[in-house]
Amino acid sequence: MLLLVLCALLLLFCSLDVWYFLRGAHVFVHAWFQPRIWDLLAEQSINGIVLPHDLDYFGHMNNSRYLRECDFARFCHYMRSGIFMGSCKMGAKLIVGASTIRYRRSLGLGEAFEIRTKILGWDEKAFYLEHRFVSKRDGFVSAVMLCRQNVVRGSPEKLIEFICKRKIECPEFPEDLKHWISFISASSQALRAESGLEEKNKQMLT
Repeated sequence: MLLLVLCALLLLFCSLDVWYFLRGAHVFVHAWFQPRIWDLLAEQSINGIVLPHDLDYFGHMNNSRYLRECDFARFCHYMRSGIFMGSCKMGAKLIVGASTIRYRRSLGLGEAFEIRTKILGWDEKAFYLEHRFVSKRDGFVSAVMLCRQNVVRGSPEKLIEFICKRKIECPEFPEDLKHWISFISASSQALRAESGLEEKNKQMLT
């Protein structure tokens, strides 16, 4: 019986990223019992530590782990700000449309850090967020990530009004975010042209 259980656990760990789901469950439960954040634009933070399964061949936190940790940071932010429950009640979905990250200094084994997350602004289709990995050792910003969170079957403005029961003025976009949005738009147009979508759309309109 014990052998069967061990084999089942081995199969589970080989076929699923079990630690991802355990970490997600921990973030969900922890955020559920935290006080509600009523200021949608307020910066929020969650703590983390570099564990052995986070490491790459060079003994640093794997590049992909940063992106995964940002998933948890956003989920915690959405839980505490009411965005998650609001989107569920509205029937909307939040899907990452784009992200970019700049690595400044690697995080090593056992190093504690916090991810500081804030909403920089929004447009008619998406929220734009910033994540900062800040080392607890000396306060150094080890990495910075920008993320575009698309709102499917809804819009940021409608979602904000549903949550806050009032309209909130979108803050002015920082210059680096403006450049990043321009890059996303240019990349999208180039890919559409490459696949022939633009030409097909023109033919349909004529």
